[in-house]
Amino acid sequence: MIDMLTALLIIFGIYLLLLHGRMKCPKLKNLRGWSYAHRGLHNESNPENSMAAFRRAVEAGYGIELDIHLMADGNLAVIHDSSLQRTVGLDKHIEEMTAADLPHCKLAGTQECIPLFTDVLKMVDRRVPLIVEIKSEGGNHNAVSEAVCAVLKEYQGVYCVESFDPRVVSYVRKHYPGFVRGQLAHNSLREKSSVPIFLRFLLTYNLMNFLTLPDFIAYRYCDRKNLSNFLCRKFWGIQGVSWTLTDEKQWKTAVDEGWIPIFENFTP
Repeated sequence: MIDMLTALLIIFGIYLLLLHGRMKCPKLKNLRGWSYAHRGLHNESNPENSMAAFRRAVEAGYGIELDIHLMADGNLAVIHDSSLQRTVGLDKHIEEMTAADLPHCKLAGTQECIPLFTDVLKMVDRRVPLIVEIKSEGGNHNAVSEAVCAVLKEYQGVYCVESFDPRVVSYVRKHYPGFVRGQLAHNSLREKSSVPIFLRFLLTYNLMNFLTLPDFIAYRYCDRKNLSNFLCRKFWGIQGVSWTLTDEKQWKTAVDEGWIPIFENFTP
């Protein structure tokens, strides 16, 4: 009969295996050593995820983190929220729009409009690395993953992809194994959500890594101190990415701890 200590060791061993990622991805070295401007280097006159914010980041020598949604016509829009209410003041969702609609979608009361992903890639032109967050909505995880990866495979610059949705990361793992991929996470147990609590528990503690085999874990800075994160990084050697750092002290702490930093509202 298995004694209590043996049972605990078996459970801990299973726990460790669930946290396993893809270790020592050689392309990760190209993403290290940079600080990444969250949604571009934005301010009041240069809105988040705008061409102006991305230009400012490139000119200042920062990498860029940005967000991608799939539109109704198959094009890819660079915007954080599915709803356009906060960013544009429009009671619509980006998934309902087409590329022809974007010039009319002015961001935060400026003349900047929602950009196409392909236009951002042309402007960046390999000068800085990109962290591309894939946003899935309404069960379109495979379609948006394929659309983003199909564009990126033709791009010659340095980039990685990430998502909160493990189905996206799994898709990239299966169909584009050469891409650097990451699992986004935070302590979602603290928040109200329509996502079942069991799934939020799995995502909070990186327990779906065995399905996604991420090259990095992008974890919210204030939530980063948990056993799963520690074991992912120290036992398995998975790279950590820290978001979103809002002052010099947080940035320095994250860098000293070995996290790739994503910052906002200040410049390190």
